[in-house]
Amino acid sequence: MLTLGALGPDECRERLARGVTLATGPFRYRVQTPLASVAQNLATLYADFPVGDDAGLRDFHVRVDRVDGARRWWRPQVNFWFDGWTPFKPLQDDHAFAMLEWGMNWCVAAHAHHYLLLHAAVLERHGRCVILPGDPGAGKSTLTAALMLSGWRLLSDELTVIDRDDGALWPLARPVSLKNRSIEVIRAFDAGAVFGTVADETHKGTVCHLRPSADSVARIAERGQPAHIVFPRWQAGAPTVLTPRSKADAFMHVATHAFNYSLLGRLGFDLTAALVDRCDCWDFGYSQLPEALRTFEGLVS
Repeated sequence: MLTLGALGPDECRERLARGVTLATGPFRYRVQTPLASVAQNLATLYADFPVGDDAGLRDFHVRVDRVDGARRWWRPQVNFWFDGWTPFKPLQDDHAFAMLEWGMNWCVAAHAHHYLLLHAAVLERHGRCVILPGDPGAGKSTLTAALMLSGWRLLSDELTVIDRDDGALWPLARPVSLKNRSIEVIRAFDAGAVFGTVADETHKGTVCHLRPSADSVARIAERGQPAHIVFPRWQAGAPTVLTPRSKADAFMHVATHAFNYSLLGRLGFDLTAALVDRCDCWDFGYSQLPEALRTFEGLVS
């Protein structure tokens, strides 16, 4: 099976200029871009993803390209296109790949309402999935990256996709988005980790993406079963502490992290309640990754 990483640089750029189909879990994207920087990041970070068959339907048709007019040449900017229209304001051209990733997340969050969608990471170990809702600055993505690099299967860094029929979790296995100090923390944690290019001065600060593990991509069609919901909170110098959280309180916080809880109405309530009922719920404070990893291993062993 031909993967995106197996294409040479020239062929990769040529194919992406025409459009390439990428399957991430239950979703198929038609990704198109003439930008060499975006092609380079896709080849690096989606290296293990197969180049999909262009036959059949795609869920989302997306494109990143330079804007027309003077901004194409003077302090150039780029746009994200979805089905022929631009839902966002343009960004400077060195934010192009980050814009593609944010746009791909938006496609799911704004349209895939045949699932319950949470803003949360999901990882699996020993057949048990841990869901990590995270507020900005809580350390969710740093913890997610460290767990994945330590052998956990990554289902998603940003989007928990819950099947409405049976409550199983769909994997996406797309790159992990790291911000600011987290980038250097993970570089120091694993010297073999593969990163894309760094985007400075975005609305989220400095952003860089981490390639998902080959095992996570290989198992992208394998759904997971929820076992734990953990609310992480990183704080400098804090001890590593895992404490139970009441299911009632966990329900309220999970609901606030759902993209489409209100839109789904009664079904959103029932799906969230069923998820919380299936899981043990925890608050988790930490400052040191090695201690955090030992705690999580004990949680699923």
